[in-house]
Amino acid sequence: MLSIHRLRLLVELNRRGTVTEVARALSYRPSTISQQLAQLEREAGSRLIEPTGRRVRLTAAGEMLVRHAEVILVQIDRAEADLARARAEIGGEVRVATFQTAAIALVPSLLENLQRSHPDVTVYLSEIQPDAGNSALLARDFDLVLGEVYPGPPSKPSSGIEQQHLFSDPMRCYAPSRWLGDSTLVQDLARYPWVMEPRGKPARAWAEALCRAAGFEPNVRFESADLLVHVMLAETGHAVALLPDLVWTARTPRATLLPLPDSPAREVYTAVRLGSETKPILVELRRALAEVAGALLAHLPEG
Repeated sequence: MLSIHRLRLLVELNRRGTVTEVARALSYRPSTISQQLAQLEREAGSRLIEPTGRRVRLTAAGEMLVRHAEVILVQIDRAEADLARARAEIGGEVRVATFQTAAIALVPSLLENLQRSHPDVTVYLSEIQPDAGNSALLARDFDLVLGEVYPGPPSKPSSGIEQQHLFSDPMRCYAPSRWLGDSTLVQDLARYPWVMEPRGKPARAWAEALCRAAGFEPNVRFESADLLVHVMLAETGHAVALLPDLVWTARTPRATLLPLPDSPAREVYTAVRLGSETKPILVELRRALAEVAGALLAHLPEG
């Protein structure tokens, strides 16, 4: 009989790529992972992995077994959710991944909300880059991810994930007031330095596309994944930034906010693994996040 625990190790190997990474993620020794995978091969009666240089890759049989294992793990999540709903109280541990502005603006109030309503819930929080959230969720590093999607062509939803819209977060231009004069047009800032997220990030691709649509190629002199760096560069007169309104739930603007053409907004969402979406602790976490977000968004500054 195939071991569910060992099937999960095979799925993890498929996602993470190396035995060492699987061992690090699950707090095992690499030799233990290798022994467990060898036992799974004996249970399956087939070669599941093969060496390729210093790494390993799945055989055709291994890939086939991973597809079945992913379905089995979803069913286990559903069984655990059903069992949790049968219990009277909401409690336990939940691992949450979030991005910077959500961590600053939403998480403190979320924790206060949960402490009042469900004191037996323990939240473990990690800040990660938004574009890494879904893969970390599928790898079972987290139970819930707060993610973001910048304006642009809709992306294909990740298989195995249940995604739920939380709110729309308007994007605006943020620039030193002395650079603007009477202008309210983003193209009038074309000659100045800009700060953007690093190349390869969805936010960077969107920002560059917006500038090009306005008729100019931005002079990106500064790069940072930290939006508070963007804020400070604009406020100290060094760069133009493109920022979501969620930034202003924790601080007051000291430079000038300008509306952008077509009023773009990034979409903030929550994501859980398919099969776990009815687990009471995750349902309650999503409810609390919606409540906190609604209260904060009602007090954002006018552009």
